[in-house]
Amino acid sequence: MKVQDRTGAGNQRSSGPAQHAGERLPSPARERKPALAALAVLLILVGALGATVLVLRAGERIEVVRISADVPAGKAVTDDSIAPVMVADDPSVNYVRWEQRNALKKLQAKNTLVAGTVAIGQMFSDKAGLPDGKAFVGLALKEGQYPAGIKVGDRVSAYRVGADTDKSGGSNANALIVQDAKVNDIVKGDDSTIGSGSLPVTVMVSSSDVAALTQAAATGQVALVLVPSGTS
Repeated sequence: MKVQDRTGAGNQRSSGPAQHAGERLPSPARERKPALAALAVLLILVGALGATVLVLRAGERIEVVRISADVPAGKAVTDDSIAPVMVADDPSVNYVRWEQRNALKKLQAKNTLVAGTVAIGQMFSDKAGLPDGKAFVGLALKEGQYPAGIKVGDRVSAYRVGADTDKSGGSNANALIVQDAKVNDIVKGDDSTIGSGSLPVTVMVSSSDVAALTQAAATGQVALVLVPSGTS
């Protein structure tokens, strides 16, 4: 009788549902956070808007002044030496806008401006300036007294030419007057002037060379020779 009771008791203990090994307990439902989701969407929209603005800004173009002909240092631009050009707008660059061209004509170039250069405000001043110890000298050169193709910005040497003699009876012909000068301006006249071979040229020289060069220029005894680039 006791054996039966034990067996019955064992059956009662095993009659309940058995839990399978390794079975996980059900996890609680995750809490949704709509505020974070909305913030993520907002950040995406802001980033897309910023990229769109940058693309549109890069496509904005403005009309500015371009130098179409060489402008010597100390000279003002003219209608013949400027032209309009479209460029991408950049607030960091002080472009001279095309509608400002009339005001630009009242200013002078600080340095020689080369054709093809886009004008910016820093290139101009309300007064012409020369480096310390420098001066401008005007020359009226005849054919044979200047090299073919001479242009603004060229470095030249000036020689005395002609049958001049000094006080001691020696010849000053072909004597070097200025070793290193810079062509600052070339005035091209009408067809008759060009055909005659006369070429008005302004050169920038050291102040110590002004007297000798001016004296030779007054008698038409100056010839210019190009200085090879890279020569000191």
